[in-house]
Amino acid sequence: MSQQKELATFAGGCFWCMVEPFYERPGVISIRSGYTGGHVENPTYEQVCSNTTGHVEAVQIEYDPSIMPYEELVETFWQQIDPTDADGQFNDRGESYQTAIFYHDEEQKEIAEHSKELLQQSGKFKKDIVTPILPAKPFYEAEEEHQDYYKKRSFHYRMYKKGSGREEFIKENWQNKPSAEELQEKLTPLQYHVTQENGTERPFDNEYWDNKEEGIYVDIISGKVLFSSKDQYDAGCGWPSFTKPVDPQQVTDVTDTSHGMIRTEVRSKQSDSHLGHVFEDGPKEAGGLRYCMNSAAMRFIPKDKMEEEGYGNFLYLFK
Repeated sequence: MSQQKELATFAGGCFWCMVEPFYERPGVISIRSGYTGGHVENPTYEQVCSNTTGHVEAVQIEYDPSIMPYEELVETFWQQIDPTDADGQFNDRGESYQTAIFYHDEEQKEIAEHSKELLQQSGKFKKDIVTPILPAKPFYEAEEEHQDYYKKRSFHYRMYKKGSGREEFIKENWQNKPSAEELQEKLTPLQYHVTQENGTERPFDNEYWDNKEEGIYVDIISGKVLFSSKDQYDAGCGWPSFTKPVDPQQVTDVTDTSHGMIRTEVRSKQSDSHLGHVFEDGPKEAGGLRYCMNSAAMRFIPKDKMEEEGYGNFLYLFK
């Protein structure tokens, strides 16, 4: 399968915090931190931070649009920022920390403008959405020390993201979790117990523990893609088990000390639903992890139904 390549450029405040949300996502080929939008060639970090070059800190993403649609990248971008702040982001103030979407063609421009309009109309924020949508300008890669900062200095990055106020803002404003009343109407008692009360269904007595059909598993609440049958295997535990998620950005790990044990709980990032746990006793040739999930937290979509249900861009998993 030939790989298509396009560029997307986003400024979301400190570029340290704008790599992780896109990293290792399906269809994302590479991400570079850098500077764009200014009038100085090859600026340094110190020059940009002095707010005299016209540049903003940004990330440039090379991606395959047949797998990762530009619409999804834009949605991810919005969910990392405060789009109502025209003077910077969180504790980082000044011109170099302003937000922007830089489009590379008219299609990207239309998608970004439509997305911005929908966000304004949604009423999520009481203030106006002020993030500008601008034509792409020369992009200058930042110094190597700033590339993949969240991996190189993970502890400092976590402290910075939390201390700056970004982490709390994202949690409070971008987590799309319905009310308990809405969920009780939408879910079966078992689905509600598992996803909202951290419950566990019975082993060998749940819908997908021995599923052999090709397809994908999506979050029962948000509809986001979680796992693929391509990564499912029989772990002998009685629950559907997987070696990895399809999109790492759709799940999050939480330390679980319940029942007198220390385990790693897996939750859906979008809906904050309990999914199951991840263990380090999976197939070594596939990374060594076992994502042990509850069937009740997911919905299975067979491969031949994916297109009609809006998941056609994930058919690449089965080619």
